[in-house]
Amino acid sequence: MAQTAFKGSPVPLSGDLPRPGAKAPDFTLTRSDLSDVSLKDYAGKSVVLNIFPSIDTPVCAMSVRRFNAEIGKTDNAVVLCVSADLPFAHARFCGAEGLDHVVSASTFRSPGFGEAYGTRITRGPLAGLMARAVVVIDGKGKVAYTQLVDEISKEPDYDKALACLSSPEVMQACTASFTAEHSRGMDDDGPCDDGRAGG
Repeated sequence: MAQTAFKGSPVPLSGDLPRPGAKAPDFTLTRSDLSDVSLKDYAGKSVVLNIFPSIDTPVCAMSVRRFNAEIGKTDNAVVLCVSADLPFAHARFCGAEGLDHVVSASTFRSPGFGEAYGTRITRGPLAGLMARAVVVIDGKGKVAYTQLVDEISKEPDYDKALACLSSPEVMQACTASFTAEHSRGMDDDGPCDDGRAGG
């Protein structure tokens, strides 16, 4: 199972991120208006999962602002900002900030999300919250790119994630590239690109 860190201390997680090239696990989360939002709602679109511990922390808030600014420039793609915060917290933050290009998605009714995506923190002061990670899913529902941020207090690599959205050809290249990187990580028993340990 993967682990990240918080202020230098190891943080164990519930599993591993899905591998590039694999079918993305389906999910149903809760929007800020308490309605359901599922991966299947965006069939045919590229989906970015911006996963983080809490909207009420500075780095998480910065990631929502950055993805909101960037996704507005992209056609046929959506960003879901996923955390264990209650929908009311998402609504308060996005309303106050005027953020309307991202979709808020709470795991509070869906504990299985953290298991399926390997992002639930299992021990320590942040237990039960999500780790900081990014997953890009193509329009066919396959994982194209993943990053588990190796230190929760750091921002994700926005440029790599957003680069995958520029065209279908680039999306395919992202999938091929990161599938190869993960394979090398497993073969070498070394760290994969997203920070997970190899086999």
